[in-house]
Amino acid sequence: MKILLAEDQAMVRTALAGLLRLESGFSVAEAEDGDRALMLLKQESFDLLLSDIEMPGKTGIELACYVQQQKLSTKVVIITTFGRAGYVKRAMDAGVGGFLLKDAPVEQLVQAIAQVMAGKKVVDSELLLNSLGEQDPLSDKERQALRLAADGKSTSEIAAALYIAEGTARNYLSDAINKLNAANRIDAARIARHKGWL
Repeated sequence: MKILLAEDQAMVRTALAGLLRLESGFSVAEAEDGDRALMLLKQESFDLLLSDIEMPGKTGIELACYVQQQKLSTKVVIITTFGRAGYVKRAMDAGVGGFLLKDAPVEQLVQAIAQVMAGKKVVDSELLLNSLGEQDPLSDKERQALRLAADGKSTSEIAAALYIAEGTARNYLSDAINKLNAANRIDAARIARHKGWL
C-alpha cells in the first residue's frame, strides 16, 4: 500500500513514517506541509493520504477536498491533536474516511487504515461525541476570509487573494463577525479556530 504522510512536525512525521514502514506492505512518502503534499498528489497516485489537519500551506481538509474534487481513488485519514467538533463534520463533508487523535496507539491507526481501505468510516469516539454539538455557521468564503485575516492580511489583500471586490471581502468578514458574536475579525478567527471551524 502506497501512503502519503503529510505532517509538519518533523519528529512526529519521522516517527510515524518509521512505525508505518514496519508494517508489511506499506511504503510511505513524506510531505512536510500541505503544499508539498498537494504537489505529490498531483505527481503520483497514492492508496492513502494520512494527513495532519493544521499545517502550513494546505490544511488536511483542503487536501481531502482536492482528492474529492479530482475524483482520485486515494482514501483519506486525518490525524490530529485537536479534538474540535467542527473539524469532524468538515472532514466528513470532504470525503475523509477516518479521523483519529494522534495519541491513539499505532495498532489502532493500522486497524483504522485497513477499515478505511475496505470502504468503512472510522472516527475516534471522543471526536464523534464532540461533533454532535454546535453547527458551523460559516460559509466557505467567510472561512477563507477569516483565515486570511488571522494571518494578518488587510481587507484589500484578502480581496486580492480570493479574487473578489474589496467590499465583498468586507461583507464576508462582517457576516462572520456577526455570526460568531465576535468583537472584530481577529476575535472571530480566534473563536472559529477554537471550535474547529477554521
